[in-house]
Amino acid sequence: MKFTEEHEWLRVEGDEVVVGITAHAAEQLGDVVFVELPDEGATVSKDDEIVVIESVKAASDILAPLDGEITEVNEAIVEEPGKVNDDPEGEAWFFKMKIEDMSALDDLMDEAAYKAFIG
Repeated sequence: MKFTEEHEWLRVEGDEVVVGITAHAAEQLGDVVFVELPDEGATVSKDDEIVVIESVKAASDILAPLDGEITEVNEAIVEEPGKVNDDPEGEAWFFKMKIEDMSALDDLMDEAAYKAFIG
């Protein structure tokens, strides 16, 4: 997995990248009560605000980690936002995307670097 400074994780599955928020981010947010996901088929640019997430503490925007196209969204977390707190780095992924340049993943942090970043 790769990580961003915005506390997103990315996992490559075939020719797609699965994106979600880290356990650290979910913990900082508190109980998640609302998630709005991007439209499937949407073309996004790195740092576009594409997800809205609201918790009992705050509302946050999730940014596109890379340039690409949204291929699938996780409707389960729209229906049950609390899943984000239960399994943020597993079943509560946000969206899948095809990215324009897979080598862009090399610019992101690995797990050790992310742990040092939040440490």
